[in-house]
Amino acid sequence: MMKTLLNYLVPLCAIIITFSSCRDDSSNNPNNPNTDSLYTGVDGELKTSLEQASGSALGMDYFYLPERHELNLIPQDPKNPLTNVKIELGKKLFYETGLAVSPNNPDGEGSYSCASCHVPASSFQAGIRQGLGEGGIGYGFAGEARLPNENYEIEDIDKQPIRTPTAIHGAYNRTSLWNGQFGAVGPNLGTEANWTVDTPKETNNLGYEGLEIQAIAGLKVHGLGVNMNLITNSYYKDLFDRSFPEFSTSERYTRETIGLAIAAYERTLLANGAPFQQWIRGDVDAMNDSQKMGAMLFFGKANCNNCHTGPALNNEEFFAIGMNDLDGEGVYGDGLDDATMKGRGGFTGNSEDDYKFKTPQLYGLRGMNFFGHGANFESVREVIAYKNLGIKENDQVPNSQLSDEFQPLNLTESEIDALTDFVENALHDNFDRYVPASVASGNCFPNNDVQSQADMGCQ
Repeated sequence: MMKTLLNYLVPLCAIIITFSSCRDDSSNNPNNPNTDSLYTGVDGELKTSLEQASGSALGMDYFYLPERHELNLIPQDPKNPLTNVKIELGKKLFYETGLAVSPNNPDGEGSYSCASCHVPASSFQAGIRQGLGEGGIGYGFAGEARLPNENYEIEDIDKQPIRTPTAIHGAYNRTSLWNGQFGAVGPNLGTEANWTVDTPKETNNLGYEGLEIQAIAGLKVHGLGVNMNLITNSYYKDLFDRSFPEFSTSERYTRETIGLAIAAYERTLLANGAPFQQWIRGDVDAMNDSQKMGAMLFFGKANCNNCHTGPALNNEEFFAIGMNDLDGEGVYGDGLDDATMKGRGGFTGNSEDDYKFKTPQLYGLRGMNFFGHGANFESVREVIAYKNLGIKENDQVPNSQLSDEFQPLNLTESEIDALTDFVENALHDNFDRYVPASVASGNCFPNNDVQSQADMGCQ
């Protein structure tokens, strides 16, 4: 989970420059009063820390997350430019259980969606340790009550082989998944030989960035696809027509355009309402003293910002820090294959990449019970304590592969508490605003199985 700031700045600017440019301090954040008078005392110290940590002329605004309407500030794929109508279409399709047209078991038709594993109430992650799409049943309050359907054979259930990555802040990475296998640009240039025919990785040949490739490939992987009856007999057709006028009518209603619309929506999933973001915007009371102390540690002594940087507090690098894989209670199936366990190396085939996984973003973690690519930590504090100790837990990971960043931090218990407070609470947001009121099918969502209908009261 853990690149120098200067190295990160270059790809970040490259993403944004396509539609705007790397901006000066005042233009990047239109809400910033651009005055030092608000930031005095500890706030002034933290502001200075952020400016130093940014390593750029953007200063504190290097960490600014745009508002939903600031489309020109949201990184986007040049081949899939953002428009409001395309985002609205994607917002519907992400939750549309009517797209579940290719299940392994006929009983699963129309019962699941993208949001079955990327649950808004769980910060767009699975509410359980191992995400279950088709063949899962139940919802609870935030996806935490989803279980395997007894009418399914375990091998027919759509199970995530690794902790479900969040759908928020995907705009700030050009490759997707823990091993970064999706995306035809950036870190994946030179990996073309690994875009294996007849596997989801072949989708990279479409030439899109990771978020788009993941959405297009993921539809097929998870038994989702084109429901022409639904599209032609609902407002979806008009949304498709307005979103993709450059596509011929014979190519406009396809898995590719569905994926592009979903990816456009996902690019707007930003935790811009978090207290830390409000503090950046000039509300110095948005964080309490403990959270400000935690932020000072994050961008200082704890060195978190060495890897967790930029607006999403992530980067495009892959690191081995010796965490365990997905296994044990709450995990179904026969365990992981060798490629999955080796992370980035399992995709690239380069032994130097073995056991390395993508640096995750850090927003929206409060209330989550599973952390790490193996979901083996149960709290933010446990993860911080693990990194503070700097001792691997997975014996399969050779010491030679461990990141140089994985070193004891020598934080005190009170410092761990403050850092936890910052990550859990100052980076928390409520994502209800990204959920549609309904979908065109009229189905329950994000799940439409009988137990989920009962749990959500939407029979």
